[in-house]
Amino acid sequence: MIAHHVLFWLKPETTTAQKSDFRAGLESLSAIQSITNIHIGTPADISRSVVDTTYTFSLVAFFENMEGHDAYQVHPVHQTFLNNFRELFEKVIIYDAD
Repeated sequence: MIAHHVLFWLKPETTTAQKSDFRAGLESLSAIQSITNIHIGTPADISRSVVDTTYTFSLVAFFENMEGHDAYQVHPVHQTFLNNFRELFEKVIIYDAD
């Protein structure tokens, strides 16, 4: 199993409408067949020194294997998401774990 965790920091000037569209774009990724499970979220209301709550959105997608992950990376739905929303990214960090 591969867990693909992406943290997005959107630019400060991103509007509420753009954030709503961004979330819908993240949700569109669930149509990619190689994703076995997906979670989209925002920072939880947790106040502990070891918890980073500075990001705007979190995406965690699970794949059966590396082939599924690799298929996701080039999938047209994923490419459309990137093309539509990359201009809103201030920072992105990705953690992949097997």
